[in-house]
Amino acid sequence: MIELRIDSEKCKGCEICISVCPKKLLSMSENINSGGLHYIEMTGEEDCVGCKSCAIICPDSVFSIFKK
Repeated sequence: MIELRIDSEKCKGCEICISVCPKKLLSMSENINSGGLHYIEMTGEEDCVGCKSCAIICPDSVFSIFKK
C-alpha cells in the first residue's frame, strides 16, 4: 500500500501533477492554503500505484511517497 502526503502549504496550484497521474487521482481542492492558493488533493489513495510521477514533475516538491 502507498501513502502519498501533500504539503498543501508549499503547493502553488500549478496543476502540472494532475496531467501526469496515470490513475487520475489528483485534483484541485476547493480550499485554500495560507498563501491564498488552491492546492492539490488526492482522491482514492488506495488506487495509487506509487509511480512517483507527481513527485518528479512537481516544481515545488510538495509530494512525499511512502510504502506502508
